[in-house]
Amino acid sequence: MSLQLQSFVLGAFQTNAYLLTNSETGQSILIDPGMEPEALLQQLPGKEVVAVLLTHAHLDHIGGLNQVRRLTKAPVYIHPLEQEWLSNPMLNGSGRYRDFEPIICEPAEQSLADGQTLKLAGWEIQVMHTPGHSPGSCSFVIGQHCFSGDVLFAQSIGRTDLPGGDYETLMISIQDKLFELDDETIIYPGHGPKTTIDREKMTNPFVTGLLR
Repeated sequence: MSLQLQSFVLGAFQTNAYLLTNSETGQSILIDPGMEPEALLQQLPGKEVVAVLLTHAHLDHIGGLNQVRRLTKAPVYIHPLEQEWLSNPMLNGSGRYRDFEPIICEPAEQSLADGQTLKLAGWEIQVMHTPGHSPGSCSFVIGQHCFSGDVLFAQSIGRTDLPGGDYETLMISIQDKLFELDDETIIYPGHGPKTTIDREKMTNPFVTGLLR
């Protein structure tokens, strides 16, 4: 697969932003522009970014969205359960922290749906609705690459104590969606290092006993 991946660790929450470029088409997609996106923005001139995919709309994943939009003019994709979060600082969390400016973004141009296949930049991208960390959390699968947002991490799972989070729902998303992927699938999470499905099945202490 002609996938060139650049990752950026952005902002106070150390959020992973991913810039994926198809060397065959020359087009790129961006997943989660993060906060304080200067390092990411420096890489965008000359890139044909055809889409911005949001795993979810917490402040640390959308803080740089306005700057990315101005630079790329690319359409934004989000699950409809979190469309309102983009423009509501209390929902996206930025209104609950004194240290951050309220984040207010225009609505996303495109909606995501479970089981949808996006054809972007020359790839077929499988959309999985994986709620639990937040109601509209989605994971994106390109071949054996899965961008899981804050659902599953290396040796950990997403927190469920934020508004709209639910532990049982998160466990179902991991078991019935992510753990149904090939064991060799690489997980690129919203925070921390990449991992694989097999590694998390075998060693993640938060999913012990989860496997059927």
